[in-house]
Amino acid sequence: MELGLIGLGKMGGNMRERIRRAGHTVIGYDRNPDVADVHSLKELVDSLQGPRVVWVMVPAGAATQSTIDELGELLSPGDLVIDGGNSRWTDDEKHADQLAGKGIGFVDCGVSGGVWGLANGYALMYGGKAEDIAKAQPIFDALKPEGDSGAVHAGRVGAGHFAKMVHNGIEYAMMQAYAEGWELLEAVDSVTDVREVFRSWKSGTVIRSWLLDLAVDALDKDEHLHGLRGYADDSGEGRWTVEAAIDNAVPLPAITASLFARFASRQDDSPQMKMIAALRNEFGGHAVTAAE
Repeated sequence: MELGLIGLGKMGGNMRERIRRAGHTVIGYDRNPDVADVHSLKELVDSLQGPRVVWVMVPAGAATQSTIDELGELLSPGDLVIDGGNSRWTDDEKHADQLAGKGIGFVDCGVSGGVWGLANGYALMYGGKAEDIAKAQPIFDALKPEGDSGAVHAGRVGAGHFAKMVHNGIEYAMMQAYAEGWELLEAVDSVTDVREVFRSWKSGTVIRSWLLDLAVDALDKDEHLHGLRGYADDSGEGRWTVEAAIDNAVPLPAITASLFARFASRQDDSPQMKMIAALRNEFGGHAVTAAE
């Protein structure tokens, strides 16, 4: 099968290699000419035989929208576009309707696996019509991990990215729980080897996971994480998960708290805590710490 792949960064480049290893032809485009097979979207489309399947793997938002817009002018009725980036699920129906007016199919696909996906496979969550999924099934089969799990037709257009968004929200909460446990272990004198405590949890415990394995790998490189600053970005999916929870009146205390913890990590000196310190001093005469 032939596939056009747009976006050859850390994820896209490895996906191209994994698909090729499965025996398929992949023609890749990227703004970086050093990694691209072709040097324009038109050249990519012209290089594929119809009906074409084109996978978009670029940042969510304006970059995805402009790519969809251009593909809508270049592709033909019967072709298919897959958005495999981290687009917001609310954009998917808009993109599907935009392309449907030109007779072009659309599938949204949440992709998980990161830099390990080339070797281990990518977990895939896709949404769209069954006939459009069928057109791309050989590519999904090439990308997914071996075995019966690791890929799902989650529902109609938008379901794939919604499922991936919730996956990422759960990821936020799991990472926050490991981080809080690690900090508490590091804070007490009685525990003398926190790294080995984490390592012991990798077998036989109910909290064992791949994230735990990665935590141990990180501690093996820097046992007390002295080389890192306590600063964590968020890529958007955590916020979208919390917003969706509000829209649907679903309580998400753990995921919401983990998102807010990332916001707190970006403050060297918390304005909120200044106000709390001032109030405690005013009503109770509690001591305050002067600014440097």
